[in-house]
Amino acid sequence: MVSLAHQFTWLRCPPVSCSSLWKKLKQTQKMGPFALPIVSAVAISNAQTKERIELKKMFEEAHERCRTAPMEGVSFTIEDFHAALDKYDFDSELGTKVKGTVFSTDANGALVDITAKSSAYLPLQEASIHRIKHVQEVGIVPGMMEEFVIVDENEADDSLILSLKYIQYELAWERCRQLQAEDVVVKGKVVDANKGGVVAVVEGLKGFIPFSQISSKSTAEELLDKELPLKFVEVDEEQSRLVLSNRNAMADSQAQLGIGSVVLGTVQSLKPYGAFIDIGGINGLLHVSQISHDRVSDIATVLQPGDTLKVMILIHDRERGRVSLSTKKLEPTPGDMISNPKLVFEKAEEMAQTFRQRIAQAEAMARADMLRFQPESGLTLSSDGILGPLSTDLPEEGLDLNKVPAADDY
Repeated sequence: MVSLAHQFTWLRCPPVSCSSLWKKLKQTQKMGPFALPIVSAVAISNAQTKERIELKKMFEEAHERCRTAPMEGVSFTIEDFHAALDKYDFDSELGTKVKGTVFSTDANGALVDITAKSSAYLPLQEASIHRIKHVQEVGIVPGMMEEFVIVDENEADDSLILSLKYIQYELAWERCRQLQAEDVVVKGKVVDANKGGVVAVVEGLKGFIPFSQISSKSTAEELLDKELPLKFVEVDEEQSRLVLSNRNAMADSQAQLGIGSVVLGTVQSLKPYGAFIDIGGINGLLHVSQISHDRVSDIATVLQPGDTLKVMILIHDRERGRVSLSTKKLEPTPGDMISNPKLVFEKAEEMAQTFRQRIAQAEAMARADMLRFQPESGLTLSSDGILGPLSTDLPEEGLDLNKVPAADDY
């Protein structure tokens, strides 16, 4: 064995010195960054794996938050979302009421923003219950906010057609029903006529007045463009039927015209013998002799058509439909109606009250004289000479105040 080992001694490698290893390392550094390709690939692979792990963790956390608390940290709530849908989504069927804002007008109508996908238009004929030439006449201007009704759709551009007149008609019918329930007298202007009667406008609606319900004997042509006092007879919105009565309104007004009462009137026309005064739809005559205690030679110097004044009822003939008036009885001092009519109107109620008291006293004296000739009646006079419990009110009819002397004649 020993000899065999000695035979292979020449095959043993010489020992490696440290200096030789250092030289090889120096040569490797001179080769640059590509000297260790296997080590670099391993480093890059580790970095990508770490990033993927972090992303996976982040997505898992986000998924967990969405599953357990989806609205955490979000200021826009579910309620806000539904409110937004309600605000910008609406039913566009015909007859639906929508709120909108006018943003432009033209000669034919107005464009309205109703927060819809398509535009909306308000035609001139749908802007008011009354006849108008421009929407601005009824206050429709840019910026105006109002409630409209969808009445049609323009197929050409899918725009919606709106109406204000529809809503106004609803309100007008409701108002007429209320006035009928309250049994009040209203004013209506006659705008048309036919064989059966005339047509008047009340609260923006056209109503029919049969000739049998007109108190005067005026013809249809004479009534055109005149205002009449009216009462409601029938109000039927479903049938579009509105029937009015001038006769009922006149009866109600005449019931309030007590002799000696002071009413407000308007001068309608002047005649050589006096002035016709409109007192609540009834024409009364203010005779020239009843204007003032002083003589009036020319009525036009005292009164003019359109003047408003206070007058006192002297005579009311219901059967003949005639009413006689006076301002002479209201003068505090003779001639005031000519020199100071304002004072006459200020003192009208006071003077009328004084005048009614004197009329009541005159009536009591007349009744006392009758009692003297009829002792069997059983009536007695008071210590003041007044018969029975007399009131200061005048009888509604049967007494002509023209025969009563003026205050200065007593």
